[in-house]
Amino acid sequence: MIVAERKPVSEIRDLIAPHDRVLFLGCGTCVTVCMAGGAREVSLMAAVVRMAAELGGRTGLVIEEATVERQCEILFLDPIAEQAAGYDAICSFGCGAGVQHVAARLPQTPVHPGLDTQFLGVLEGDGVWAERCAGCGSCRLAEFSGLCPIARCAKRLLNGPCGGSQVGRCEIDPALPCAWQLIYERARAVGALDRLQGVAEVQEWGKALDGGPRRVVRGDQSIADLRR
Repeated sequence: MIVAERKPVSEIRDLIAPHDRVLFLGCGTCVTVCMAGGAREVSLMAAVVRMAAELGGRTGLVIEEATVERQCEILFLDPIAEQAAGYDAICSFGCGAGVQHVAARLPQTPVHPGLDTQFLGVLEGDGVWAERCAGCGSCRLAEFSGLCPIARCAKRLLNGPCGGSQVGRCEIDPALPCAWQLIYERARAVGALDRLQGVAEVQEWGKALDGGPRRVVRGDQSIADLRR
């Protein structure tokens, strides 16, 4: 899932300072799971920002709330488009993709981010989310027994370990387990140590961000293509 964190109240307050009527728009999927931008979090942030405005001597600020299932799909944005037209600005509590999609759907309305998008990750423990995928566009998890050195090794080494780890801990941050120690242990557990004997090929970064925004096209999901 996409993991994000709420921006500081002071930053959100400054972002919406030029506006009198603002809609705080939540997203009901990834950022709800990581407790950053769901209906509950939007309601709490709206209350805090209202209070901060009052304490700062600002009157007349109207902040209202709404949450859609997913901000990254136009199907879920259409129903709120008419409602959004009644506001001076939108503060989106979705990931970076959601913010941009809302802005594209509402070209005449300022759209500000209420969250800082962090990474693709998993729930590691109560209130703890950890990065697991860098979205590099060329997945090589099969080579490393299901653990990604690009996302989990502090040096992003495809041929490791680096030699600096101590007792299975990363030399960059001893609080982190050495990713290559984990890869080795996993490969041994599943009987795949032979995959680590050779030299891993250079990563194909052409499928990453270097070539501009990426796009996935599935012709089998297009109604127009199905009619041919």
